[in-house]
Amino acid sequence: MTGTDVAAVGPVPDGTAADVVVVGYGPVGMVAAALLGRTGHRVLVLERYAGLYNLPRAASFDDETMRTLARLGIAEELLPKVRVQSTYEWRNGKGDLLIEQFFAENGRSGWAEWNMMYQPDLEEALDTLCRSMDRVEVRHSSSVVALEQTEDRVTVTVEGPEGRETVEARYVLGCDGGNSFVRSALGVELHDYGFSEPWMVCDFRFRRPTEVPRALQLGDPLSPTSIISLGPAHHRFSFMLDSVGDFETERDPQRVWKRVASYLTPDDADLIRVATYTFRSLIADEWRRGRVLLAGDAAHQMPPFLGQGMCSGFRDAQNLAFKLDLVLRGTAPDDILDTYQTEREPHVRAVTEKGIELGHLQTLRDPEQAARRDRTLLARRAESAAPEPMRFPDLVDGLFARGADAGRGRLSVQGVVDDGTRRDRLDQVVGGGFHLLVEEGHLAGLEDGRVLDDLADAGVRVVVLGERAAEHPRATVVQDVEGTYRAWLAELDCSAVVVRPDFYVYGTASGFDAVAGLAAELLGAIRGTVTAREAGSEA
Repeated sequence: MTGTDVAAVGPVPDGTAADVVVVGYGPVGMVAAALLGRTGHRVLVLERYAGLYNLPRAASFDDETMRTLARLGIAEELLPKVRVQSTYEWRNGKGDLLIEQFFAENGRSGWAEWNMMYQPDLEEALDTLCRSMDRVEVRHSSSVVALEQTEDRVTVTVEGPEGRETVEARYVLGCDGGNSFVRSALGVELHDYGFSEPWMVCDFRFRRPTEVPRALQLGDPLSPTSIISLGPAHHRFSFMLDSVGDFETERDPQRVWKRVASYLTPDDADLIRVATYTFRSLIADEWRRGRVLLAGDAAHQMPPFLGQGMCSGFRDAQNLAFKLDLVLRGTAPDDILDTYQTEREPHVRAVTEKGIELGHLQTLRDPEQAARRDRTLLARRAESAAPEPMRFPDLVDGLFARGADAGRGRLSVQGVVDDGTRRDRLDQVVGGGFHLLVEEGHLAGLEDGRVLDDLADAGVRVVVLGERAAEHPRATVVQDVEGTYRAWLAELDCSAVVVRPDFYVYGTASGFDAVAGLAAELLGAIRGTVTAREAGSEA
């Protein structure tokens, strides 16, 4: 059920136009709408612009994001339009290599760890998907101008092409960007880390094949510069400015071409866009106020040095979508939504703080400080000390099994499996929703009583990891083709893992009794017999 296309579900209060109103139709709003729409909920999207924004902002996404796109069914469509990037270089003004980061072609989530893209391609695919869904309605030229909540609904006032109107929904998601009206209407304050820098962003479309650095940060104190691929056909050069006021002078095309002359000429590419951005580091104090929740840039803004801004918004959408699905179906209490910020904010803060750290490193303007940085990093490279890979933190408190079992709150792995009719990544073979992955020898612990039936009724997919694919009336028995799951369970020292719809581990167990207990606890959590507070507590 959860994570699959289904018919309308759950009781609907009289007079509501939608189960969820999504404000903002950028990538995060699109993903939130698609995830909710495919689980059968009525979604109304309100976007103030007359059409798609159609300009690139984000430049890349990670394997976890690609896993989300694959679950929505558009990954294969996007693959020819993205460029997989395996390295990321940080050099000084003289060109010395200070840091080299490496990215796997097959990451933890089963896809390439770093994918470079032209954002309009992604938005076009997501827009087509949303418009194909009967339960999703998208309205452009529709600005939200007021919100009012009651105990069971939100009234949204909209200025549209036909004047002012009101619509009612059970919940509202504010996915309306850094200047979020929804956040302002709620009166939510922002925590400012104080990292704020003006940059000029210059985007090019290639006219012919051209060799240009695909992922390079230049820590030149005279002019900190970022050069990044936007997929096979586009490229971006970004230059730090001394002040926002410099943009009016520096945006002149002749000055831009002079800046990029050592890499590109007008014969190589067309200059298609010059814009100014002030990179900020802001996190909202509250991500939920009653029936209104914030996601993406409306909830947090981070500098771009890790390429995690949009990815973080997609994680928000995944987290919210599966919890709203449970609430809208009436199977879980409303307070499960309180776990959203509890889980996501520490993760976002860790990514933001790491991005600020790298930003300070790359944008040193004092020549003496930059020289000290260079000596330190060059010495480390001379000692062959590879930089530590960025490992995002596990989720800690929230909707998880009680106790501190290994892997709880960690991003799950995804491998290739074979169910006897299809060989592919797990998500594509068994579908979305909650997964209970269990070793074949421990299936018997779930076959007593109605446990397997209860799991199926609750939308939990039981996936049995066997030596070969086999038929089972209440489970999917798959072959672990590459040994991904055998290695993972051995690492966690367990025989079963529950993976949430957002790909994070709910809990693990080892042994017949413990596996049955984990299944029972999961059923209690998603049926509402375990409160959100209890689900996040330690045993």
